[in-house]
Amino acid sequence: MALSSTQPLNVGNVVTTAFQLYKNRFKPYFLLALKAYFWLLVPVYGWAKFCATSALISRLVYGELVNQPETIKDGTRYVNSKLWEFLVAAIILGLIVVGAYIVFAIAAGIAAVFGGLVFSTGGNGALTGIAFVIAAIAFIALFVVFLLILVRFYVYEVPLAIEDNINATSTISRSWELTKGFVGRILLISFVALLITLPILILGQVVSATLQSSFAVLIEQQSILSLPLVILNLGLNFALGAVQLPFTQAVKAVIYYDLRTRKEGLGLNLRDRNI
Repeated sequence: MALSSTQPLNVGNVVTTAFQLYKNRFKPYFLLALKAYFWLLVPVYGWAKFCATSALISRLVYGELVNQPETIKDGTRYVNSKLWEFLVAAIILGLIVVGAYIVFAIAAGIAAVFGGLVFSTGGNGALTGIAFVIAAIAFIALFVVFLLILVRFYVYEVPLAIEDNINATSTISRSWELTKGFVGRILLISFVALLITLPILILGQVVSATLQSSFAVLIEQQSILSLPLVILNLGLNFALGAVQLPFTQAVKAVIYYDLRTRKEGLGLNLRDRNI
């Protein structure tokens, strides 16, 4: 698939490029992602390894994009040198998201109370209708603002995995800087990528729900099969997650590079060759 050498990647090219790289490197990326999910079973250190390994996939994809492919061993050595930075960055981002959610919940609650007060005072139908419309608009506006804030941190771990002199705090500000002015574009790319991975998500939910129902029955019967079923459910969820995670990280890597191309004038070498 040849890409244009003069124009930045469009939405379709971002997703297609990410999918092609994901498909071409499926086995090593899948094994990395599977290892990352099993690291989640180890408190703290394992969580840091999950964050670092996920970011490693984006680093490897980026290397392919710039025609500077890197071995998994070398890439692992680099991200491991920043292992705890990845965990700290994830914690900081989590706090930001929680804080934004609290503000959103409080503001949404105020809007709901406003509509309820108008309704409870027995105002005329027109006034009540207007109040609820205002409350609904306020709720939607607040949700959109909350969503836009989340998108600004979409590639938060990628600079840390790729750029030198970046730490847990500066990688978050770097994501905020790069995504400025491109929120709608990133949302659209994320939506298209979600459509591609939707069958995997649905399959995971169906399998998990089926196994959980069986597990509940076996628990009631005090069956010795309950523990193997739990392990099977966990393994299947990890496997399905390991199929999806590399594609998500590939999309992030392509978005990150395209944003740098648009803002910093970097040339995308991949556009001049086939993948």
